[in-house]
Amino acid sequence: MKRFLFLDCDSTLCAIEGVDELAALLDSETQKKVISLTNDAMDGKLPIEDVFASRLELIKPSRKMCEEVAQQYIAQISPGIEMALNELSSEGWTPQIISGGFTPVIEPVAEHLGIETIHAVDLFFDSQGNYVGFDKLAPTARNGGKPEIIEQLKKQENPELTIMIGDGVSDLETSTVVDLFIGYGGVVSRDKVKNNAPVYLEDFVNLTSIIKTHLSTQR
Repeated sequence: MKRFLFLDCDSTLCAIEGVDELAALLDSETQKKVISLTNDAMDGKLPIEDVFASRLELIKPSRKMCEEVAQQYIAQISPGIEMALNELSSEGWTPQIISGGFTPVIEPVAEHLGIETIHAVDLFFDSQGNYVGFDKLAPTARNGGKPEIIEQLKKQENPELTIMIGDGVSDLETSTVVDLFIGYGGVVSRDKVKNNAPVYLEDFVNLTSIIKTHLSTQR
């Protein structure tokens, strides 16, 4: 039977927020504006869809900028997650990334970690690599998108078990559609997630044993 482990990318799988780092490549003022919008969305103060397009319009990330931040993702993989993924994969878990981040930025770290499936937001570039837009229909570009993706996959694949790990309110939204939601605060602690997650971790050192313990008590 299939077992799906869904992971957020920014501030969970990796210890940075990709959109904030893209803004940092421009100037400090743009970075401050983008960070503020990111935090408001991740803390649940603003709907994701209200900040998504505005952040990209501020940044207009080129293909080259995306490639640069992609390397930052690889350099700042959260401690312990690589070992945990190896352990869980050996026990039949298939990791997938579900992120409101950008597909071309996430693809290199997914490949580095051996994660084959990414549910993220595509960016569009012209022939010179300049930003021209994003996939406005991507589910993760709005609140409620992550649980929709998981529900669809459950109908299609009928997995035995599902787990979601993430730091933000958009991740917490999946708690009603997975067998176990794990809040992660190893990079940034968000009160709404910490107070409502059935399990809350600040590192991935004991992830495998924690998953086994909590799933066994549900059976």
